[in-house]
Amino acid sequence: MSDTNSVTELREALAELGDMDPSQAMTLPPACYTSKDFLELEKKEIFRKEWICLGRVDEIPKSGDYFTTELVDEPLLVVRGKDGNVRVLSNVCRHRSSVIAEGDGNTKNFVCPYHAWTYATDGQLLRAPYMDQVKGFDVKGCRLPEFATEIWGGFIYVNLDGKAKPLAPRLKALEPFIENYHMDDMVHLMGEEDVWGANWKCLAENFMEGYHLSTLHYTGLHKITPTRLCKKIPGGEGYTGYISGYPAKLPQRKPYHPDLTDAEKRYSMMVWIYPSHVFALGPDATIYLCLSPRAADQVAIKFGRAMFGSKANSKPSRKATKGEMSTNQTMTEDREQIERLQAGLNSRYAERYPLGPPDLEGTVWDMFQYLAGRLAPKSPAKPKMKRAAKPRLRRAS
Repeated sequence: MSDTNSVTELREALAELGDMDPSQAMTLPPACYTSKDFLELEKKEIFRKEWICLGRVDEIPKSGDYFTTELVDEPLLVVRGKDGNVRVLSNVCRHRSSVIAEGDGNTKNFVCPYHAWTYATDGQLLRAPYMDQVKGFDVKGCRLPEFATEIWGGFIYVNLDGKAKPLAPRLKALEPFIENYHMDDMVHLMGEEDVWGANWKCLAENFMEGYHLSTLHYTGLHKITPTRLCKKIPGGEGYTGYISGYPAKLPQRKPYHPDLTDAEKRYSMMVWIYPSHVFALGPDATIYLCLSPRAADQVAIKFGRAMFGSKANSKPSRKATKGEMSTNQTMTEDREQIERLQAGLNSRYAERYPLGPPDLEGTVWDMFQYLAGRLAPKSPAKPKMKRAAKPRLRRAS
């Protein structure tokens, strides 16, 4: 069976999954995590068409602050301009397509290292050496392409094709669950990037299900957020999530916003903004992952932390605590497990099986429904039936 035929069958399997009752919830076909062609479909229909999170807005608090990233082979430049607006620009020079900037920092202008074409922080070309000798070239008419951008919850989202409907309305039903945490007021403390050897969905699903907490993380998270205290919340068009409860004897996490209810101080909100932004929102902090597929078995990860209150007064830095992800026990355990999972998904004996109870893996089922809605083949429109002509009644003479 060729990989092309495999994608057709995978799309049909998603269509069947989309019609299933939640009581029949099952895992995806293993090839959804291993097929190169299926990943290309995901890139085309999801990552180039949806809102994708790139990081925190307070990573670039001052004019000229910037960081660079890549999303499905598109080099991006995330910058706060002189006007204070956050923009996501193409990080590719208009002249000969060299990548312009690397890493992060603060700058007045961006200078391409190849031929010194210079761009303002809003993308406008300012200087192009010797190009005044080229007839018809107009510096003012040249600028870096700018992508659609939206800020929500203190996070920066980009839409590459510029056609996605606004993100915030899709998350409206989520707000009552998270508004008292005031995530916008939290301050970015660190960001770290890495590449793991697993499909992007493996990591997103792992972050967003509580089934494994008391097993894989028995010496760590089991004592803080055990599996038995997980409770799913209703999912929506653009998200899913669950409450990860704390044991009664666990000390409260401080400082927290005064708007938090007593109940909200006793759990973390685990949230998945489709397709690839996941975060754990606790009373005092949020830990988040921004995921971007590199290959069917590779995912680029941006791991970050933002905190509320006095602990957050230190100067924000994308490298403030470099290495935290690699030394964090939970992340180390997760990496080892999902890379084992990826190896198992390649087995010819890997099969589909039922998912766990809704409170434990209902979030994963919600995501599968999202995938079905985006990737399953559209059902052909049913032909309209012609209405039978009404019989004419003959009046009695």
